[in-house]
Amino acid sequence: MVTVNGKFPGPRIMAREGDRLLIEVVNHVPNNISIHWHGIRQLRSGWADGPAYVTQCPIQTGQSYLYNFTVDGQRGTLWWHAHVSWLRSTVYGPLIILPKKGVPYPFTKPYKEVPIIFGEWFNVDPEAIISQALQTGGGPNVSDSYTINGLPGPLYNCSAKDTFKLKVKPGKTYLLRLINAALNDELFFSIANHSLTVVEADAIYVKPFETETILITPGQTTNVLLKTKSKIPNASFLMAARPYVTGQGTFDNSTVAGILQYSKSPKKFPLFKPSLPALNDTAYATNFTNKIRSLATIQYPANVPLKVDKRFFFTIGLGTSPCDQQNGTCQGPNGMRFSATVNNISFVQPNTALLQSHYSGQSNGIYSPDFPISPLTWFNYTGSPPNNTMVNNGTKLVVLNFNTSVEVIMQDTSILGAESHPLHLHGFNFFVVGQGFGNYDPNKDPKKFNLVDPIERNTIGVPSGGWVAIRGMVYALSFGSSHELGIEDGLVGFGWKVTQSKAFSAAKRSS
Repeated sequence: MVTVNGKFPGPRIMAREGDRLLIEVVNHVPNNISIHWHGIRQLRSGWADGPAYVTQCPIQTGQSYLYNFTVDGQRGTLWWHAHVSWLRSTVYGPLIILPKKGVPYPFTKPYKEVPIIFGEWFNVDPEAIISQALQTGGGPNVSDSYTINGLPGPLYNCSAKDTFKLKVKPGKTYLLRLINAALNDELFFSIANHSLTVVEADAIYVKPFETETILITPGQTTNVLLKTKSKIPNASFLMAARPYVTGQGTFDNSTVAGILQYSKSPKKFPLFKPSLPALNDTAYATNFTNKIRSLATIQYPANVPLKVDKRFFFTIGLGTSPCDQQNGTCQGPNGMRFSATVNNISFVQPNTALLQSHYSGQSNGIYSPDFPISPLTWFNYTGSPPNNTMVNNGTKLVVLNFNTSVEVIMQDTSILGAESHPLHLHGFNFFVVGQGFGNYDPNKDPKKFNLVDPIERNTIGVPSGGWVAIRGMVYALSFGSSHELGIEDGLVGFGWKVTQSKAFSAAKRSS
């Protein structure tokens, strides 16, 4: 397996708000590699964002690259991961940003802080899995287990010894820094007989609320406070996670577990299990998501743009492409290839890094600045799908002026089945001002937008059969999907090219 410094998960990076980070990555493996600093606001440092063939050429075997960026106005839990193909299945780790010295948390000071990273484990080389899927045009094989801090836990065969154990003391408050590094699946997470208080999401402080179970999308982070029981219980407690599933495709229907164990508890004790929502419990998922609101205080304001300069309507979903197999039959729908699209355009990865071609003024033939701001063909997005499921392919971008305020409506489609689509914005944050089910109504839905304390984040799940509305300021943006079937050319989405600065953006590699 490919690892960083021989560790799985990779080494923890600690910094403080305002720090400048210089991170040298040296490639000692046969694969090309690049590292993405997931959630870092890359303000005029787009070269350091990390997606291969977008902001940089990949680091070749025997070569190195120095990532250089400053943590500006951020504090909380983020993470880093490989951004070439499926290498991020093992190449990932936490990126923890502490507040400036002397600045306290806006919640109870924890006794101890513990990173907890969810991942997916494959018994075969993940690169072989995605390579086969790209060749056949079908969905990739699913993982063999989920992991907590690299360990699958006692609910899988032969894995009882490979269990993460969180040892705690009674009457203490612990800050759990949760990171979903799984390739494809949103996860429910809960600790038996304990409640959690959500205090942060994607390195943004939120209005605290208590919950038994959290939902965390691939790429998202969530900080929760765990207050242990006042006295040592005669029991231990499973901390478990399993997927939230909305689509029709195959998925890893298993549960990963760790153990919450009190110090000096008896050696023989009952083990309590948490009660997790059903796999398809969209009502719970929606209710949880709607509870997450920014603090919106004087110290930590929610500066959501009230004036919008540019509006975009993007349909998100799956379609089909012609099969290029010699026998003419692929493993996607109707013998075709699965393709993930935005506005029915599936992104074609260039052979030259987009930022390089833009900066050097040699973008002709590399990309075109004509990504459609709305669907080329309008239809009932969440109703009966159209007969034609074929997609267009291209390397297309949206051109925006620096310091433009943007609103984007992302609409799920039912072309090949409605499902939730996690999307991540590179290099910047956005405000989630609204979301709902069915087709977005431009006349009625904006009246219900939250422009007071919407959550600010970098990754959001477009609801299955629904829509989400986001707003943000354009400084340096790149955007794309993280979806298990979005494998046409390995990419899906679009780019926002920022003029009047050296910042740049483009689509994120799809899972």
